[in-house]
Amino acid sequence: MKMQISKSEYMMFLKHPAWLWLKKHDKAKLPPVDDNTQAIFDAGNLFESYAEQLFPDGVKIGFNDYNEYLSLPERTSKALSDGAKTIFQGRFEYDQLTFICDVIQIVDTNVVDLIEIKSSTKAKADHEFDLAFQMVVLENCGYEVRNISVVHVNNQFVRNGEVKASDITATTDVSEAVKSKRDLTKQHIEQALKVANSQTIPDISSSHARLGSFNEWVDIYRGLKPVEPESIYDLCVVGAERVGKLEKLRITKISDIPDDFELSDKQKLQVKATKLNQLILEKYKIKEYLDSFTFPLYFFDYETLASIVPYFDGLKPYQQLAFQYSLHILDSPDAELRHVEYLHRENSNPAGPLSKTLQSQIGDSGSVITWNMSFEKNCNTLLGSIASEYADFYEKLNERIVDLMIPFSKGWYAHKDFYGSASIKNVLPVVVPELSYKALGIQEGGSAQRLWMDAVLDGKRDDQKEQILGDLVEYCGLDTLAMVEIYKKLRSL
Repeated sequence: MKMQISKSEYMMFLKHPAWLWLKKHDKAKLPPVDDNTQAIFDAGNLFESYAEQLFPDGVKIGFNDYNEYLSLPERTSKALSDGAKTIFQGRFEYDQLTFICDVIQIVDTNVVDLIEIKSSTKAKADHEFDLAFQMVVLENCGYEVRNISVVHVNNQFVRNGEVKASDITATTDVSEAVKSKRDLTKQHIEQALKVANSQTIPDISSSHARLGSFNEWVDIYRGLKPVEPESIYDLCVVGAERVGKLEKLRITKISDIPDDFELSDKQKLQVKATKLNQLILEKYKIKEYLDSFTFPLYFFDYETLASIVPYFDGLKPYQQLAFQYSLHILDSPDAELRHVEYLHRENSNPAGPLSKTLQSQIGDSGSVITWNMSFEKNCNTLLGSIASEYADFYEKLNERIVDLMIPFSKGWYAHKDFYGSASIKNVLPVVVPELSYKALGIQEGGSAQRLWMDAVLDGKRDDQKEQILGDLVEYCGLDTLAMVEIYKKLRSL
């Protein structure tokens, strides 16, 4: 029996042919959806519910279990024959192809408009490929597809009271771009069907990854084939094209990359550090930079909430609003380290209470040390716009901010085990190995954001709330303690 492919499976094929094959023949080799990814899906579903309000006459078909999924084509046909002019989550089939639409509007007999709902802030290239697949299936089913569009998030929307669908959404017509892909899509479909029905997996090389899927595919690739330490897949921001060139040269390890191979400056530094297998230091530049800091030193870090549909007035979609900070304070070189903090614990806008506490704790002089300072500066600007009585405070605070990441991002301190990254999660295990996130209940920012929003804003984890809040205090506190210890190590040089 020939295999059927869905729209999502077709997109897997475009990302990497072997991805589709694994989905059909060896699904266990694909990673499960983790909690942070599921939260993104859930947020997308929430946005979809707003977008559907743009079509008040819409009839939702949909499914809740596998039997309802199987009956979707029949129920879709019945809804259309009963006179529905707009349908959500209808399923269309032609031969070995199937897809579930977001929105289809009946314009005339066998003439339709096709609409995709996406939680991005603009229409993207992969949306066009997605819609081209749907268009080809509909045309094979005897429909003429008139207009094709993407309903996406309006990134200029600022919440002020009730959120209206017409305000938080924007629509981009992509008819011309999608229709220009008709012939290419038919070719891709033919190739995808061959892959799905083959007994042999296609070439798994990461050089075949497309549509921005390289990093995702490398994670899958590592589960399919043994990858030696310090391989070319560990080269920072390497990409499919560059990996393909290295594979053609039969190069598998970073240390074997020729000196004349085309690389970015960051990659060249990583290769150099790997080949030397020793620390690369520019002590004078580090000393000069650290000497520019002014005591007292405030080691500072935020945790933030963000959502497609803003929770509070004054916020745009996806905007990062601080709900927590940690502050380690060193009043002088020989002073005892002090720690203060704030964690918002109520389902309310944290901007005012957080700002009031921060202003009382951070003082009006001394360097404010961050890691990747643009993030904290943007958070400060937003807090000052929402809690406007603190706007001047945040403006002056931003003038005091310095970035402890700079010695690492500039390459003044380089080590092969940074893997070309200046992230504190990569730097800390090398510079201060005695400190680690691994034993914490929360170990990275995505989980911190998701769990706080679950526990405090959405009331999903009432039985875990106190544990989550305790874990957040520990996690954010380690972020700033890590900066303190990295600073001390740099000073000791």
